[in-house]
Amino acid sequence: MTTPASKNPLARVRIDDARGIAQLATQATTGVTRIVEGVHQSVWATMGFPGGKTPGTARGVTGLVYATVRGVTRGVGRGVDAALAALQRRLESSEHARPGTPGREAALAVLNGVMGDHLLAIGSPFATPMTVRYRGEALRAQAFPPLPDATGKVLLLIHGLCMNELQWRVDHEGPVVDHGETLAAALGATPLYLRYNSGLHTSQNGRELSLMLEDLLAGWPTPVDELTVVAHSMGGLVIRSAYHAAVEAGLRWPRELKNIVFLGTPHHGAPLERAGNSVDVVLARAPYTAPFARLGQLRSAGITDLRFGNVLEEDWQHRDRFDRRRDDRRVVPLPAGVNCYAIAATTAARRSLLADRLIGDGLVPLHSALGRHPDARRNLEFGENRQWIGYRMSHKGLLSSAEVGSRILRWLAPDAA
Repeated sequence: MTTPASKNPLARVRIDDARGIAQLATQATTGVTRIVEGVHQSVWATMGFPGGKTPGTARGVTGLVYATVRGVTRGVGRGVDAALAALQRRLESSEHARPGTPGREAALAVLNGVMGDHLLAIGSPFATPMTVRYRGEALRAQAFPPLPDATGKVLLLIHGLCMNELQWRVDHEGPVVDHGETLAAALGATPLYLRYNSGLHTSQNGRELSLMLEDLLAGWPTPVDELTVVAHSMGGLVIRSAYHAAVEAGLRWPRELKNIVFLGTPHHGAPLERAGNSVDVVLARAPYTAPFARLGQLRSAGITDLRFGNVLEEDWQHRDRFDRRRDDRRVVPLPAGVNCYAIAATTAARRSLLADRLIGDGLVPLHSALGRHPDARRNLEFGENRQWIGYRMSHKGLLSSAEVGSRILRWLAPDAA
């Protein structure tokens, strides 16, 4: 029997989505107004007219008009948000009963990657909280659901920038590829998947993951004797940061960490973010283009951390993350006593100077994914038999490649490979 479509239009709308869209619209309007005012004042300044008290603002009646537009926009935005918040409380049970579609979750993952720090700062319902998930459900260390299949071996998979845990499962040219399921079956492990806001600083996510793992493993239904992590892209920086934070805090979970497999992790950064930083600097130098530098500075803290591959708070604290500067990160070696493996990809058919330095997998150069650096102190010591390069393969292709899955199996479960 077919269930008739609801006549209530609200049944087809997620109220938290409406709140998030309204907040972003408010922010966008005030932001564009500031840019327009900045250009306006830049023109006036070339004619000798002074600006307002704050750089990039106009004075007098002109300044009052811009300030009024921003004030009215914020006022309307607050009113709309309050109304939607009240409605959301009334519908909260039905909202939470409806899971998000994969398409919606993918769109939210991209939004969080691009501006997740801003979403969190304004209290947006679009901001993604960190959760460890099992079979699609978020686990809470204080109230575990029944886990009859839980084993003493735990496999944690961590996604990269602008992604979520659903994207580990890829329907690639027919057969479904899921490195988590394949590896968990071979190891006899319980697969867990991390979902997090990839727009936050890597160190913020690392510290939160560290505390979450401590609680999770302490409350696990059976004693944990082995933790293996497979991390894609930014996820590799997050687990390195989490390990460092745990060791500094004297937590117990690093004692159970046996293996980490890094897939296309930008250990020493990605050139696209360095290029973005250069554009910021160029725009800021000219009076007419300086206001537009704000557009580039909308990108998240997570993205700017990828300029050099930051993993620690001290790599970004007390400095303007948009300033152009040299790579002065604190040296952080690979976790001691842990089997670490690096898989890199290149879209080229074979290795060459161009392929190594410029092409890589389209986002991460080979030398960065393999942990190599001109400064010997920063080299990450992956053994020769613990690194592998996939040719004619993209950054995202690492997730859908059966060849990558076979390589991981040969390392971690040679008897099953």
